[in-house]
Amino acid sequence: MPAIITLTFNPAIDKSSSVSQLIADKKLKCTPPTYEPGGGGINVARAIRKLGGNAMAVFLAGGYTGKKFAELLAEENVDYYAIDIVNNTRESLVILETDSNKQFRFGMPGPAVLEGEWKACLKYIGKLENVEYIVVSGSLPQGIPVNVYADIALVAKDKNARLIVDTSGEGLAMAVQTGVYLIKPNLGELSRLIGKERLEKDSVEEAARELIEMSATEIVVVSMGAEGAMLVTKEQTVRATPPSVERKSTVGAGDCMVAGLISSLLAGKSLEETVCYGVACGTAATMNPGTALCEKQDVEYLYKQIKQQQHEVL
Repeated sequence: MPAIITLTFNPAIDKSSSVSQLIADKKLKCTPPTYEPGGGGINVARAIRKLGGNAMAVFLAGGYTGKKFAELLAEENVDYYAIDIVNNTRESLVILETDSNKQFRFGMPGPAVLEGEWKACLKYIGKLENVEYIVVSGSLPQGIPVNVYADIALVAKDKNARLIVDTSGEGLAMAVQTGVYLIKPNLGELSRLIGKERLEKDSVEEAARELIEMSATEIVVVSMGAEGAMLVTKEQTVRATPPSVERKSTVGAGDCMVAGLISSLLAGKSLEETVCYGVACGTAATMNPGTALCEKQDVEYLYKQIKQQQHEVL
């Protein structure tokens, strides 16, 4: 049984294609589409696999799209367990306009989920043995209450596993009060969590530490896009800044960062190494088009460069 379990309540088949220009009311000729299994925890598990590790992806799947989703995941040799639901798994679309190099992302709403369906996910995870990390990532579809994070926290506590939550909005606010090991907010999410309208970059460390003091969170990794990330605990702050790269797509970059963080933590690396590796994974994902994730060779190259720039504030 893998030591890492990812839980995805709202997975999606990610379709990506390109067209020279997006023009209203005109029939447009697109390039042949690429189909990939997507959604927060799914991408985390896929990225861990690309990095040479292993994670089990637990997710809800329904209808013909749910079957196709499972097939796509199996093609990548990712361990998974699908919980059947009545309604169809959603699909999302990413279109690259090649003339402008602009990317358009169309996220479809998820299926309505029955109480017995999402509770089956928690029941299944509760039966697993030797789990060290549980990762809950992505949005919640209709039918799943935000207090599900409290239920998941209890499952993690019972298994003595570390819970990592990567979501937003009310769900993230609920999660930090329930006993979370690590969260990965961006600047806007962090400011909302501490009740501020906005944050200046020079106050990120203070805000993250304030959140740790007022919640049940041990590690806050603040994602700052092209500027990297800052990892904050009660005692330590580490900043990792990536080199400039040609950005082709940001889809899955945050999930790849989470995958890098967990892979490094599982390997027993220091927090300094962990945040550098996480940023390397997230940055590597932006170097690939469409919904492609990070590639290990890119990660290793970037990691060496980031390590050279790394500095720590005690």
